[in-house]
Amino acid sequence: MAFDLIDTLKNLFNNDFSNKAAAQLGENESSVQKALGGIIPAVLTGLLNKAGSGDTGGLIGMIKDAAGANLSQLGNLGSGLPAGLLAKGADILRSLFGSKAGDLTGAIASYAGIKVQSAETLLQTAAPASLGVIGQQAAAQNLSPSGILDILNSQKDKILAAIPPGLGLASLLGVSSLGDIGNKLTGITNSLKHTTDSVGHSVTNTGGNRWVTWLIIAIALILLLWWLLKGCGGQHTTPVTDSVAVSHMEDTAVGAVSTAPVATREAIKVTLPDGVVLEAYKGGIEDQLVAFLQDPNTKGGKDQWFDFDNLNFKTGSAELTEESNVQISNLAAILNAFPKAKIKIGGYTDATGDAKANQKLSQERAEAVHHALSGKNVKPVQLMGAEGYGSAFAKAAADAPDEERKKDRRISVGVREK
Repeated sequence: MAFDLIDTLKNLFNNDFSNKAAAQLGENESSVQKALGGIIPAVLTGLLNKAGSGDTGGLIGMIKDAAGANLSQLGNLGSGLPAGLLAKGADILRSLFGSKAGDLTGAIASYAGIKVQSAETLLQTAAPASLGVIGQQAAAQNLSPSGILDILNSQKDKILAAIPPGLGLASLLGVSSLGDIGNKLTGITNSLKHTTDSVGHSVTNTGGNRWVTWLIIAIALILLLWWLLKGCGGQHTTPVTDSVAVSHMEDTAVGAVSTAPVATREAIKVTLPDGVVLEAYKGGIEDQLVAFLQDPNTKGGKDQWFDFDNLNFKTGSAELTEESNVQISNLAAILNAFPKAKIKIGGYTDATGDAKANQKLSQERAEAVHHALSGKNVKPVQLMGAEGYGSAFAKAAADAPDEERKKDRRISVGVREK
């Protein structure tokens, strides 16, 4: 049976998913089903548009990144919508729709009669799932980039026909009509096929100089591979601001992260907009985070990070100590008081020890904090995932004094939106 992208995604986002998602989001099940009916072809149309724009490297990179997504999570929403997919989804939507991603969210909400926040959550879930399905199909069939384009091109008519009228998707994508998207993709696909056929023809008809042609092709393929890899993963070669997000991993770092002794810290009360009063320390995460969220001149982004200063783990594990519950509860209260805020949890280690073990423990500890926040009834849409980076971006050398290395061991909160 031929692979059908629309039907595969409909089976993934089935009635059972809609029922559980509706309960999580506080929406009517039929409204969630209607929203998904618009979201799936809308996201796929965004992919068609990106493919037709000639950004093959960027497209393949997104698909490769999403191919490893655990889509089985969509069948078990007992603990909430999968935060990992939501985090990837936000980035994918920005890549596909740019500054118009918010407009698409509003259009879906209006079309289905659901809250904007619910539409955003569903979009962020469907986007990586859509790319993941394509990536898994490509891996199963060992498809080349041109093979992936063939899949999209062969199914473009069904995808475009599934777009509900009134979403204004053509305007959001900056084209005069949705048909233009299909035409551009067909042109790109045919051009790629023509180039491949031309190269094959020249190889067949070269006599004694055939080795020269093969050398040229080999060089071209190497350059193409380099370009694709650069387009797919170049952004990871330079440490991004996520590297600021670090967690205390080493057994010697199970104490508080603050650089000053706890005894010298000034206790303060932090009052939230909803009237809740938190017990905290001056200059601590609660103090800094609330000031940031209340400041109209600040914006969320990948460079806005705040370190936990009273968060500890049991030695050699990802199990939070009982004392850490205070700061977890405070952060949950802050997120409830600022419902538009969206955060990511980051975990890092210092440079000592085995790099793989550090990365594994940093991931487990970041996820432990994320899970603890979920247990405090923080809205799933506000938690944009957890990621452990191990010692990848540690600034202090492995043989540096502990006073320097401990700055590389911490858990941080990144404010992506406010």
